[in-house]
Amino acid sequence: MSRTPHVKTPEAAPAEAKAPDPSRRSDRSRRAILDAALALVGEVGYNKLTIEAIAARAGVGKQTIYRWWPSKAAVLLDASLALAGDAATADGRTALPDTGDLAADLKQVLRATVDEFNDPAYDAPLRALTAAGATDPELGARFTERLLAPQLALYEDRLRSARAAGQLAGGADLRLMTEMLLGPLTYRWLLRTAPLTHAFADALVDAVLGTA
Repeated sequence: MSRTPHVKTPEAAPAEAKAPDPSRRSDRSRRAILDAALALVGEVGYNKLTIEAIAARAGVGKQTIYRWWPSKAAVLLDASLALAGDAATADGRTALPDTGDLAADLKQVLRATVDEFNDPAYDAPLRALTAAGATDPELGARFTERLLAPQLALYEDRLRSARAAGQLAGGADLRLMTEMLLGPLTYRWLLRTAPLTHAFADALVDAVLGTA
């Protein structure tokens, strides 16, 4: 009686450890840096904010920050853009509301802007960027291009829709109307000339639209 020789089954080779994804690690580091910048500028103010402090709070090396940003102002600009992006994602809107009632829509949005200006999470970094941009023309231009201009465009688009619907005069200057809505709001917030309230936002809309 023949016997089949026993053949030892080779052990399975151990699975290779999955290599860490450098892009995911970089994304985590970038987000940690941006979050640290926003938190610190609210705690210590812009003048005392340093790259070293941001790095320590984020748990990264100082050179990691300098690899992506040339200055603390540049970090703060990207942090503010991320903050605005998070808010837009949570809100789920990429345009101003259009219910057919222009005054009501503008009041809704301006009231939300008042709430943001009064929120310390937005107030501190925006004040810091405004101040830094006033003395750094390059930063100011990037601040306008990347953060302010897209927001102004949303207002102009909503006013353009109202003009097409016959709710505004055909020759209405949409950019001027936008700045008349946001200029006084920003002025009162920046210089603290008076409380920034929903009632003030409503009054601005009524004044600009001539419905006061």
